[in-house]
Amino acid sequence: MSPERALARIDLGAIERNCAHLRSLLGNGAELCAVVKADGYGHGAQWCARAAVAGGATWLAVASANEAADLRRHGLESRILVMGALTGEDTGTALEAGAEVVAWSHEFFDSLERHAPPGAPIRLHVKHDSGMGRLGTKDAGLVRALCEKAEAHGRIELAGLMTHFATADEPGDEHFPAQLEAFTPLARELKEACPHLVVHSANSAATFREPAAHFDLVRCGIAIYGMDPFGADPAERGLEPALRLESYVAAVKRFEPGQSAGYGRTWRAGEPTHVGTIPIGYGDGWRRALSNNADVLVGGRRYAIAGTVSMDNLTIDLGPETSVQPGEPAVLIGEQGGERILAEEVARRLDTINYEVTCGLSQRVRRFHEHL
Repeated sequence: MSPERALARIDLGAIERNCAHLRSLLGNGAELCAVVKADGYGHGAQWCARAAVAGGATWLAVASANEAADLRRHGLESRILVMGALTGEDTGTALEAGAEVVAWSHEFFDSLERHAPPGAPIRLHVKHDSGMGRLGTKDAGLVRALCEKAEAHGRIELAGLMTHFATADEPGDEHFPAQLEAFTPLARELKEACPHLVVHSANSAATFREPAAHFDLVRCGIAIYGMDPFGADPAERGLEPALRLESYVAAVKRFEPGQSAGYGRTWRAGEPTHVGTIPIGYGDGWRRALSNNADVLVGGRRYAIAGTVSMDNLTIDLGPETSVQPGEPAVLIGEQGGERILAEEVARRLDTINYEVTCGLSQRVRRFHEHL
């Protein structure tokens, strides 16, 4: 098989196993919602959604109406929750897809019937802002009023009550328990009044951190793809990374001291060496901030990026003596020959989070889905 310049291999078996593992952490009948927004965090939404369902997820969650509609077009039949803000047109798209939507104001609630296609179900989740400070209402009285309004409505079904945590991925902080303490009594009160209500709050980090946050449903995103919500080694939490990013060595050149590679001459050979060119760059989502600041695996060995990452290429220092030849596979995320580079490592190099690493891979990177 000839090499490809930018290929992301997605192991759907890993996603299925990660979901089964997450399900095993849940008690009291709590269900798993797989978050597949942003094209499955860069992994391919429809493929990952199917794998998640095979692994035991009973719900899917997205951020936009079009993401929900796309899942339906690809035959996904699970319950779908659109978690984001919606315009009138978006609302119609989401409801036509049979997706469930989120409200935190009377204005949005009152607009639902106007935008719902005839016969489309209208299932509503009310969002309490317990301390995230984005969407949702901080007013517990308004939460109660919206729930009561939905219960009394002929067409709108009260389906869920939710919140979202700001610092669940920061073990030992005080804000996460404060949010949970603010939400729990309200959830218990409304669940008692509406036993059918699906209460949900936990993201991946909260799912691992606090069983009391599981309620009826957990919404896991980063963990289903085998990345650690705390930025550490996923294996420590029983997770398998699903994505492997590959390229190949396109050229190998001899360099003498003082010769440079790449734009701006940010790297120069200090001694005789060899430099390999890998045909992947920031146009593929391999960020320019990784210039002189990351490694690439070739032949199961790490080689440092040497010079500025350009749009279509990067260069690596192969050393004074090398057996590397053009055409050899290169791995930027994943394992090769017993060595590995995790998305978490790349994130630390960039001073960001693993979410951004995979979400940032562009459409120029071909996704190849397999079940290993």
